[in-house]
Amino acid sequence: MVRKIRNFIGNQYVEPKGEGKYEVFNPAFGEVIATVAESTREEVDNAIDLAEDAFLKWSETPVPDRIKILFKLQNLLYEHMDEIAEITTNEHGKTFEESKGDLTRAIQNVESAAAATYHSMGVNNKNIASGIDEELIKFPLGVFAIISPFNFPSMIPFWFMPYAIALGNTVVIKPSERTPMTMEYIMDLIAKAGVPKNVVQLVNGGRETVDFILENKKIVGISFVGSTPVAKYVYNKGTSNGKRVQAGASAKNFIVVMPDADIDGTIKNITGSFFGNAGERCLAGSVLVTFKENHDEVVNKFLKEAKGLKVGYGMEKGVDMGPLIRKEHLMRVVSYIESGESQGAKLLLDGRKTKVDKYPGGFFLGPTIFDDVSIDMKIAKEEIFGPVASIVKAENFDHAIEMVNSSQYGNASSIYTRSGYYAREYVRRVQAGNIGINIGVAAPIAFYPFAGMKNSFYGEIHPQGGFEHVDFFTDRKVVIGKWYI
Repeated sequence: MVRKIRNFIGNQYVEPKGEGKYEVFNPAFGEVIATVAESTREEVDNAIDLAEDAFLKWSETPVPDRIKILFKLQNLLYEHMDEIAEITTNEHGKTFEESKGDLTRAIQNVESAAAATYHSMGVNNKNIASGIDEELIKFPLGVFAIISPFNFPSMIPFWFMPYAIALGNTVVIKPSERTPMTMEYIMDLIAKAGVPKNVVQLVNGGRETVDFILENKKIVGISFVGSTPVAKYVYNKGTSNGKRVQAGASAKNFIVVMPDADIDGTIKNITGSFFGNAGERCLAGSVLVTFKENHDEVVNKFLKEAKGLKVGYGMEKGVDMGPLIRKEHLMRVVSYIESGESQGAKLLLDGRKTKVDKYPGGFFLGPTIFDDVSIDMKIAKEEIFGPVASIVKAENFDHAIEMVNSSQYGNASSIYTRSGYYAREYVRRVQAGNIGINIGVAAPIAFYPFAGMKNSFYGEIHPQGGFEHVDFFTDRKVVIGKWYI
């Protein structure tokens, strides 16, 4: 049964006024399971007004009381993990275990946000001058907006929301119109945890809703994750309207396998980097860098591992990789495969041949591997956001780093090696914000920032992380005092 996704305003679900404009699919079945209406400007403004009204009282709520609510939310998320993970699998396509991992990362950010309040303490100096004291205090700012992508519908909103409210702000969340059901469900748990009325609001929609948020003068800051073109748009429009903006963007992540690497011990990890979450993640491996000495061994073992992955419906046991999010996205990824063929890359594994007989309408694409790729090919330069691996051959270590740094993006990169020298040099010289050493998905734990460089990030303060988020979600006052009585 197809239903309309609801907003969550005033601690209750609210039917949107508009007609269903966007379709939510179960991508394994290829069937529409819900629709999303574009929120009107009136609905968005109302949610923001209510959040602003709630800000004063919430900002004055003692920090220990805010932390207690976060701990209650943490427990509720754990208790409902299976239900939430099933929703995520059915609207996104990722496997059930991947969906549980998505939520686990969200929960870790709730825990980290509670601890982040320790970094909100100010500093002071007595007698900075004769009879004069000086102190720095941090204070919340108001209403923040969170605009999140489709690929991690629970984790990415939680990169921001728990930190914002732990520090005394209020929040309006706009989830992806492709995967809105996860946060729709979680909003009820936020209310049950004791988050006061209007402190966290949820509005649904697409670009128009985003514009209403960006144009509202009561929004003081924007936290965004998405593609580079949209990140640029959000950053430019948000900052031109006087807002703080942190905007995570696209990626093209290189994985370098040195000749001294332990191939047998790490090949599963390497393969998982490329094909986990069907390649729909900004930390996914995309370009595999090999050398003359190890090229054939790496390629043969990588190919064998990829062929062994089972593609199917993520709720079924034994499935390693689910479908892509939409048919149009599937066609976009297929166009990259066609581009690789036309530009002369050698297609070793063609994911277009993968069929899941039980689900003929699903948006499935199997692991795809190209060899003999040159760095100037389209498949080696542009973000594909799907299960397509491009293998390039470096002449030496310096050449490998040169290829990595040639990318316009700088989200993540990993090196596999037994050498401390190569590892240290890689960290020092590679232009990427998240670096893995013998780890294919360089995902920071919640209390570290999610770094990014070049066209992978816009702003000054990165998402996630304790002290960095304190800086984003608070401002500072310096108080200089002299007492005469």
